Amino acid sequence: MGTEIFDEPAAWELARDGDAEAFAQFFDAHHGRVFGQALRLIRNAHDAEEVTAVVFLEAWRRRAAVRIVNGSIIGWLLVTTNNVSHNLRRSRHRYRAAIDHLSHSVAEEGPFAELDERLDRVGRDATVRSIFSQLTRNDQNVMTLCVIEELSLADAAAALGVPLGTVKSRLSRAKQRLARLTAEAFDENTTTSGGVK
Repeated sequence: MGTEIFDEPAAWELARDGDAEAFAQFFDAHHGRVFGQALRLIRNAHDAEEVTAVVFLEAWRRRAAVRIVNGSIIGWLLVTTNNVSHNLRRSRHRYRAAIDHLSHSVAEEGPFAELDERLDRVGRDATVRSIFSQLTRNDQNVMTLCVIEELSLADAAAALGVPLGTVKSRLSRAKQRLARLTAEAFDENTTTSGGVK
């Protein structure tokens, strides 16, 4: 959206050399899309803001390695968003496992019962996110770039630093896995709810 407002490659040259004002233009231009992708993956606005902040921190810290594709760094930012979100989910999963272990040591009526109930509700609301998270990181990246963000296969290949054929095969495989996982989740939901969706 904001990529038309300024010349990204020229501004990135300045940012790469340490120009904080030039870097701020990238934050202003791409914050919304990075936050949107993080929110799709995390489903919590506070956590999505945290992911967004880490993504832009990584972009600043690793600015010499950031790839410009089709005149923009958005592809690099979105792939980094997937990676940061994945890492956050993993650490949260470990935390929840520890809480779950503790909750079984405490009486059912205790404070952990309410926490378990909330986590169950979040789990039900997160079916799509759960399915997406079961894809490999490579498949998540190619789905993000080609399907969610609608980049061309060539632009996705450039953003990921892989051959075009690799993107095509990853996208095909990711779509097949997504279809299978979605069908399995649907079957599981209808079975557990007595055949009623």
